[in-house]
Formats: sequence, C-alpha cells, structure tokens
Amino acid sequence: MEYILLLVGFILLIKGADFFVEGSSSLAGILKVPSVIIGLTIVAMGTSAPEASVSINAALAGSNDIAISNVVGSNIFNGLVVVGICAFLHSFMPHGEILKRDMPLNILVTVVLCLMFFDGSLSRIEGAVLLLGMIVYLGFMIYSARKNREEGEPGKILSLPRSLLYIAGGLAAVIFGGDLVVDKACIIATNFGVSQNFIGLTIIAIGTSLPELVTSIVATKKGDSGLALGNAIGSNLFNILFILGMSAVISPLHVLGESVIDTVLLLGSAILLFVFARTGRRMTRSEGTVCVLLYVAYTAYLFVR
Repeated sequence: MEYILLLVGFILLIKGADFFVEGSSSLAGILKVPSVIIGLTIVAMGTSAPEASVSINAALAGSNDIAISNVVGSNIFNGLVVVGICAFLHSFMPHGEILKRDMPLNILVTVVLCLMFFDGSLSRIEGAVLLLGMIVYLGFMIYSARKNREEGEPGKILSLPRSLLYIAGGLAAVIFGGDLVVDKACIIATNFGVSQNFIGLTIIAIGTSLPELVTSIVATKKGDSGLALGNAIGSNLFNILFILGMSAVISPLHVLGESVIDTVLLLGSAILLFVFARTGRRMTRSEGTVCVLLYVAYTAYLFVR
C-alpha cells in the first residue's frame, strides 16, 4: 500500500504542477502580464512546486535529511540529466544572457550553500539570507523582462473562474502529493533499512524533477532545446534560494556530512555544465552523453557509500 500511495503522491505532484502552471499562465494572459515574466517566475516556480512541497513538508515533519537531499538531488538531476538528455536529443546554443548571468549566478549560489553547510547546519538566519537572495533575483528578472519585453501572441487563455480553479486545485494537489511522498518514502526507507538521505537523493529527487524533464523534452521536440538550459538553471536557483531558504526559516536544518559532499559534487556539476555551454558556445550531443553518464556514476556511488 505504501508503494501505491507513493505513486499516487508523485502523480498528484506532477499533474498538480501542470494544472498550476496552465492556470497561472492563463491568468497572466487575462491580466495582460508579459509572457516572458510568466516564464521566468510562475512557470519556473510551477515546475519546482513538487520540490518545494516535499522539502517544506519534510521540514515541518522534522525530516531534515529529505528536506536537504531532495533539493541537492533534484539540482544534480536537473543539471546532468535534464540538460544532458536534451543536448543528446538535439545539440543547442545557450542563450547569451544565461551564459553571462544565470549560470555564473548558479555557481555562486551553490558556493554560498556549500559554505553555509560546512558548520553542519542551516540556520533560520541563513535561510532568511537565501530568501532575500530569491527576492532580489526575481526583482532583477522582472525588471530586466519589462525592459526588454517583446510582445508575442497570447497563449491558451482559460476563463477567469477556470484559471482560478486550476491554480487552487493544482496547488492543493501539489501540497497533498508532497505530504504523501514524504510520509511513504520515510516508511519505505525504514522498512528497507535505507537512509532518508539516500531516498531523498534518488527516488524523491528524480520524481519531483519530472516536470522539468518533461517540459524540457517537449521544448526540445518543438525545436526549442535551448530552453532546457534556462529551465534547469532557473529551477536550480529557485530550489536553493526559495525552497531551502523557506525550509530553514520554518525549522533550522541539521546537515549531514554526506550532504556536504553531495553539495560539493553539485558545485562540480554546475561548473562542468558552464564549461560545456561555453565551449563552442553550444551544448553538443557528446557533452549531453557525458552528463547523463556522470549521473549514472553518481547514482552508483550513492548505492555503495
């Protein structure tokens, strides 16, 4: 029954995020908000809603291992697998702004997280600093989007009541699904004698990153594979700044030595992705293959440690 409920939780997370994004995008169209701002804010947050739900629920439940490992594991998966698969499907040229601004910022934020983790905890003050960073980043992105906005064709517009229903229902599904995933994953981990840290880094991290993966693959099939990099980097920044920040503010997080190692490996993957993206100003199929193989090696490492 735990496995069935875990699966139900993942389905609620993924479909809830999908409805949330669709409803929010439609509401933005009704309110005449530029679509580029929606892409940088609502859609990025919507695809990261499962991670937010799981980690914040875990923090409330006192499951610090899952709260931290879910974010670190999701970020490693986003950088290596989401971008790697999209590059393998079709090599792409990263957007100039992502190369100059977002990827270096992703590395900087990960360095800051490593430094915060080294004392074995993530305090409320450190969480507040991360949240402040998120506010500043979003403010800058909205300012930049308004300054460089381009008018395009409106997307699918639902009625106002339906848009609000999609938003409310999507959020409810994400919250309830996240609660189910945390509870059942903890039970399964205990039954098998597997640590919550391992479950958070693998099953939960991959499950909550499915919206990013699906979104990026669909974009790649439509010939917009460059979106994969922006989607992954934007989600990673949101995961660290907002999700870990909010989780720590709710309940100070104890950081395992293993989590410090995983965060250092996350930093290494962020630097590698930046190097790949800068070489030749494009992500190639061979580089995408290397990324995916590195994730396979990382998963093997988690099994044996």
